[in-house]
Amino acid sequence: MLVSWPKASICTNSVRIRYFPETDTLHIALSEWDSDSSEALHENLVVDFDGEGRPVATTFEHYSQISDTTAIESLLPLVRTEQPA
Repeated sequence: MLVSWPKASICTNSVRIRYFPETDTLHIALSEWDSDSSEALHENLVVDFDGEGRPVATTFEHYSQISDTTAIESLLPLVRTEQPA
């Protein structure tokens, strides 16, 4: 079954970058490890950590207000991936 990622996303072997235009949020997953805790470093920046305290993801809220570019959707191609049944 083909599943569409959010409007703009890019995937590599372990890093996944996703932009959610409906909430103006940019999420960068650094690994496949599960998040055990999160820490807000700023009102618009949250870092997720695994059980060992390693950062595994970063989330930027209100991305278009803190970024120099408003073209994130054109910079990140739409990626489709198969999900296991």
